Amino acid sequence: MGLFRVFDISASGMTAERLRMDTIANNLANANTTRTARGGPYRRQMVVFEERLAQASGYGLRGNGVRVSRIVEDNDPPRLVYDPHHPDANEQGYVEMPNVNIVTEMVDMITASRAYEANVAALNAAKAMALKALDIGR
Repeated sequence: MGLFRVFDISASGMTAERLRMDTIANNLANANTTRTARGGPYRRQMVVFEERLAQASGYGLRGNGVRVSRIVEDNDPPRLVYDPHHPDANEQGYVEMPNVNIVTEMVDMITASRAYEANVAALNAAKAMALKALDIGR
């Protein structure tokens, strides 16, 4: 494995996790949005990762990091909250709220943050090894 390939793999992981954190932040920001341009409440979004394949080698296709393949909407039904005075309440007084669970989003945010930190640690370790190799060559 080449040294610069390690940097590329870690960078792809950091980029993907940053987009995941942005998506989670968007979910948290819209946790109370009952009306969207498409109609109905906001729907939770989730990031789907896939392996980024590099060139073929004697051992088959080698992985070259990760990438975001798509962002999908959660199919869970909206939460029904009784609030007859809300402008979006139905005839029975229930409001369809987004299917965003704050606790789940915070756990996902911590997971994404830790994955980002792990990629930074791998990048720093590769950088330190490269510097040591340069020192040995002197």
